[in-house]
Amino acid sequence: MLGAGKIDIVICNGSLSVSPRKATRQSSVVRIIAGRWKGRRIPVVAEGVRPTGDRVRETLFNWLMPFIRDARCLDLFAGTGALGIEALSRGARSVVFAERSRVAAKAIKGMLDELAADGAEVIVADALKLDLGAKGPFDIVFLDPPFSGPHLQELCKLLQQSDALAPSAQIYMEMDRKQALPELPGTWSVRKEQTAGQVRFVLVSCGNELAVQE
Repeated sequence: MLGAGKIDIVICNGSLSVSPRKATRQSSVVRIIAGRWKGRRIPVVAEGVRPTGDRVRETLFNWLMPFIRDARCLDLFAGTGALGIEALSRGARSVVFAERSRVAAKAIKGMLDELAADGAEVIVADALKLDLGAKGPFDIVFLDPPFSGPHLQELCKLLQQSDALAPSAQIYMEMDRKQALPELPGTWSVRKEQTAGQVRFVLVSCGNELAVQE
């Protein structure tokens, strides 16, 4: 459960099968772009973590500006926690951080404690085995899996079948720029798409209630 002033770390499914991330962007820290913790730095402590770069995050959260206030968020491959922490900094109501690496999850919890962040839960789990429906519904989902897998197609299917999404949920996906976009469920549509370096990143809307303005 998410509670004010308390950050839980939960370990699920002791046997984890998701492949480790490949470190394609080298950085010892990432910084929070905006909000109440603007300028604070998040250390990259776990080996192989591939944090979303500052420029990409700035663009992403410009896209999410109409939706972030009081949003319930899921950072499904949390890594450093930069996406979820940025969301909290900008006014999200809550974030569930799911990360398979115990080292990375411990670092996320430590950062959240340092920031005295409310509304956060850190879970050590294989994303493919996590009961997402029990944690949702989510207004925003951050999907930045290892480029080696699991594939975004599989994750989209998992989310669609999990009852974890709010009717007008926004889903951020990050992938290798050479990777094709996954086939989306019928009501889902790409609202924004860009590339930066070796990364392609997109924002997908799961319903027609909300649309990202150009």
